[in-house]
Amino acid sequence: MFLAIKEIKHEKLRYGLIIGMVMLISYLVYVLSGLATGLAAQNTQAIDSWDLKSIALNKDANVSLTQSLINTEQSRNLDLSSKESYVGQTPVVVKLADHKSVSTQFIGIENDSDIYQRIKLTEGHKVRNSNEIVADDSLKNSGYELGDEVKLSSSSDKFKLVGFTKNAKLNIAPVLYGELTTWRSLRSLPATFKASGVVSTDPNFKTHDDNLAVYSLKKFTVKLPGYNAQNLTFTFMIAFLIIISMIVIAIFLYILTIQKLPNYGVLRAQGIPARTLIINTLTQALLIVAIGIIFGAVLTFITMKLLPAAVPIALDYASLAGVTGGMLLTGVIGSLIPIHLIRKVDPIQLIQ
Repeated sequence: MFLAIKEIKHEKLRYGLIIGMVMLISYLVYVLSGLATGLAAQNTQAIDSWDLKSIALNKDANVSLTQSLINTEQSRNLDLSSKESYVGQTPVVVKLADHKSVSTQFIGIENDSDIYQRIKLTEGHKVRNSNEIVADDSLKNSGYELGDEVKLSSSSDKFKLVGFTKNAKLNIAPVLYGELTTWRSLRSLPATFKASGVVSTDPNFKTHDDNLAVYSLKKFTVKLPGYNAQNLTFTFMIAFLIIISMIVIAIFLYILTIQKLPNYGVLRAQGIPARTLIINTLTQALLIVAIGIIFGAVLTFITMKLLPAAVPIALDYASLAGVTGGMLLTGVIGSLIPIHLIRKVDPIQLIQ
């Protein structure tokens, strides 16, 4: 450890450049991890707030709440408890004069349902009749305020914005909460249709209708449009960056080891065992990577403070710990490559 620190202090510029390279790679990895977490959260924020464990949908809806329909006859066969809630989903566009139109997901619920009780407001009050809606806070960024009377898609009716709630997004779109009757109206459905599906906080929820299928939260989430492809894309990008960092660290350490072979020859001639020099190389690699990661993490937190609220970035500390461990491990693996040079050092040949 002492020899590794002494060497880094003596060659400040050389090791500073390597640390800077590791810092930039770790910074990019952390930012990508934050974006992946933020985008994934915006796909599921609303259903996460419902504490959803299972969902019943029409079996022909391809595990899609938007495409599913449950009619009133099917609803009569459902024995629902306080843990279950009827839900209707449809995409709508919020429109108001002199305001930017916003694509949203309308969620129709019943006022005595479990979901209704779980909605946490930041402003205003909850929905009390069919002409009222509660919206995600992000609509404020487009200038929408409490009391605004907005139009939804092609509907001629006006709906009063009576409340705002935090972290209510679905499929990366803000959620509007309203009544199930409003959902039927927006989809031009007759009263013979009850909802899009039934959500439950009970993982063992079952139905007795052959036309309905119950799915776990995991299966439902994976089937959200673009969710799985988006997460896999970010995962591969992060994995490739970590591999690239290992290769770059290995190349730098290999070059440095070649340059220091005469010095190692002298040290070996003085009786210092190869084991000590190998441990020094490993320690040096860990120090370089650790310092670079620390600077990269600091830069990431500064970036998060400066980014606008519209950028979906969030940190999941469990995944960040895994990424950090992966980068430290790649640093160790990269340092193993030049070790065989140290083991083969011939003091007499190098000194001559």
